[in-house]
Amino acid sequence: MDGSATTSTIDKETRRAIEDFIVDYAHMIDDDRLEEWPDYFTEKCTYRIINRENFVRERVVGVMECSSRGMLEDRIKALREANVFEPHWYRHILSGTRIKGRNGDLFQVETSFTVIRTMQEGGMSVFSAGKYVDEIIVEGGKPQFQKRVVVCDSNRIHTLIVIPI
Repeated sequence: MDGSATTSTIDKETRRAIEDFIVDYAHMIDDDRLEEWPDYFTEKCTYRIINRENFVRERVVGVMECSSRGMLEDRIKALREANVFEPHWYRHILSGTRIKGRNGDLFQVETSFTVIRTMQEGGMSVFSAGKYVDEIIVEGGKPQFQKRVVVCDSNRIHTLIVIPI
């Protein structure tokens, strides 16, 4: 990716579209509109959850990996119909988004996040914190993830990640 993308080289409309897209993604998850989740991705895509250590060492082994929109759809179908888990909800807190690079309509983007998990009985805890490392394609003013890598700061990632982060 070309690292020359700066505030001055990316038009305001595109920057705003990317920032709104990332915020809308978090709200979609927090509002339990998970059937919309696959629509945020291109047909051929990557969604990976990985810890920071493996990410820094450029290992591809993660907690979860999906490589197509169909796999994302299957995850949501399993969540709704097959998985058995204690009901809980997420609340995302996002940092400002940094556009770090650009290659035509493909943008390299990073956003820090914290996810608070609320259990059915009301207990709350920090479920995950880290950063999103994204490749976002913007065509016709519409952003979509071509790649979303969820880099969790902790090496201790809860094994039952049912809801996307």
